[in-house]
Amino acid sequence: MIAILDSGGRRQDGVDATMTSGDDSSTATIPAGAARGDVLVRAGQRVHAGLRLADLVRRRPTGLTAHQWNIAGRERLDLVVSAVDGDHVEFAVEFRPPSSDPSTRRVERATAAVTAAVGLPVLRIVSTTLNAAEHGPGIVTYLLDARRYAEGAAGTDVAAVGFRDIVGRLPDGRTGAVNDLGALARADAVEAYVARRLADPILRGLHVRWTAGPAEGWAWVEVRPGECLVERVSLHAHRVSCGVDPARLAEDLAALAIGDRLRKLDADIPILVDRAELLGDIRRLRERRDELVDGFAYDHLCQA
Repeated sequence: MIAILDSGGRRQDGVDATMTSGDDSSTATIPAGAARGDVLVRAGQRVHAGLRLADLVRRRPTGLTAHQWNIAGRERLDLVVSAVDGDHVEFAVEFRPPSSDPSTRRVERATAAVTAAVGLPVLRIVSTTLNAAEHGPGIVTYLLDARRYAEGAAGTDVAAVGFRDIVGRLPDGRTGAVNDLGALARADAVEAYVARRLADPILRGLHVRWTAGPAEGWAWVEVRPGECLVERVSLHAHRVSCGVDPARLAEDLAALAIGDRLRKLDADIPILVDRAELLGDIRRLRERRDELVDGFAYDHLCQA
């Protein structure tokens, strides 16, 4: 049974739920009063912002050290989804910049250990550009819609068109995949090319999925001859379904990030990547095809 906690950390049925160690009943629930941080309500689901992991998991799960718990408990999950009429956490979304810092990795491992112990599904989006404040609500709305569509299509006799492949009218009047998060960025690239702000109108990309690892999407556009604006996004899906292929979603998110930067092209001086360097990165990715789910499908991009 899922219990709602009051502001003092006590269950509303009178049983004490303050944090203790080694309790198999540990689970992830929305604390009472958390509605103050609501970002949106959609289709019977509520999205909360900025809750600490210790707000959701009130007891240290069995098998975790106090040190792991203390590290992880302070971490904030950017967006947390629950049912409107319940306190059970359905999944959470984190936005993180790329980092190789050992202390950051320790926090990530501790957080992963806690969320795994209580079965909390978490999607971590690793990107230099995408963040919770600007992009979080739109991305979570997309996930909610994609998951609901996938659940509705499951078990049908007729093969359903995937959520990402639904065709309709785009905002610019063209016909295309209406659930491509990068659709507007692709249109923006064409407009920027016509305005002579880009050297090429095509926003290119690729996506892969590492065996027992994250999905990864790349997107790039040539700003000046031989110099590209590049975005890479990694999706770490822990026990959570995205409703669409995570690798394709990662590429779409990378395209979304490109679009965000294109709109700021005149205000910000972008860091551009030499096309030869990008080509080298793609070739090195090809060399690791044995580490990828379904191999490497972009040999055509490796041509000089």
